[in-house]
Amino acid sequence: MTPFVARWDLDKTYLRTEFDTLRDLVRTALETPEQKRTVPGAATLLCEIAATGAAIHILSGSPEQMRGRIEKKLRLDGVRWDELTLKPNLQNLLRFRLRALRDQLGYKLPALLGARAALAPQRQASGEVVGEVLLGDDSESDAFVYSLYADVVAGRVGDAELERILVANRSYAEAIVDAQRATRLIERGEAVERILIHLDRQRAPRDFEPYAPRLVPFYNYLQAAFVLQEDGRLTADSVLRVAADLVVRHRFDGDQLLRSYLDLARRGHLDGTGVATLGDACDAVAATLPKPAALEIERLCEHLGDAAPSVRRGLQPRGTPDYLALLGDHSLRRR
Repeated sequence: MTPFVARWDLDKTYLRTEFDTLRDLVRTALETPEQKRTVPGAATLLCEIAATGAAIHILSGSPEQMRGRIEKKLRLDGVRWDELTLKPNLQNLLRFRLRALRDQLGYKLPALLGARAALAPQRQASGEVVGEVLLGDDSESDAFVYSLYADVVAGRVGDAELERILVANRSYAEAIVDAQRATRLIERGEAVERILIHLDRQRAPRDFEPYAPRLVPFYNYLQAAFVLQEDGRLTADSVLRVAADLVVRHRFDGDQLLRSYLDLARRGHLDGTGVATLGDACDAVAATLPKPAALEIERLCEHLGDAAPSVRRGLQPRGTPDYLALLGDHSLRRR
């Protein structure tokens, strides 16, 4: 499997974090690593992605002061990572950069572009574009930021347009300069293969249609695994281990697992090409599970075979989103 980079958000993508009120923020800040809760299936999927040899970059809006607790939580979950980028909120406060505390675009986009620029020597050595998979959630601005990043790297959003977007966002001049500097260093190409957005707040999937079909909104991590398998980034065994985690730890049954697949298929994000290999891997994975869990996995595989003939990927490619127009909606949701 060709190596790639998986870039993960943290809050509401990997960790079940609440920060809608001041009380939520205080509780989150005081939680020990043992008290922090992982989104069901997220740790298993992240471990399965890491097992492919992918580089893991965790990019979070959590403050730098939480690094020790976050690292300990990741170790408790058995997660391997290569890079952990956290937001310098204390530095922003000391410099009276108050807008930066909530500005995800002005923080994440330069960080993503800088991380991409660091891959340039690797690109030159191999002669291939290093692919990326981006995972985020629907609570902040990940869909907007990730899609803009993908189009900047691909060359569809030029320097002048990027500056207009960041200025309209009221990003600080330093963030704009950092983004422009990194953009000049990156190797242009179709690097971002897939954007996966966890519907933590249960936003309607249609809200993300401007970013389709590259972006897939998903309700649980088995759905994310199904997509990555069809993209050639996960094996069938890995997908079924994510399904088994949902069964054993989170009380999913075979029917819920199947509905997860059918929901994606009806929305046009799957074409059924991974079903046969899932069936081939079923017995081996089921043999490693307690009998009740094994029966649920077998039920999933059995009924996937019935569903596959009617599944066809239905989303058509769209043009480059109008990011300046979308920025108003992005800013409104942020406020």
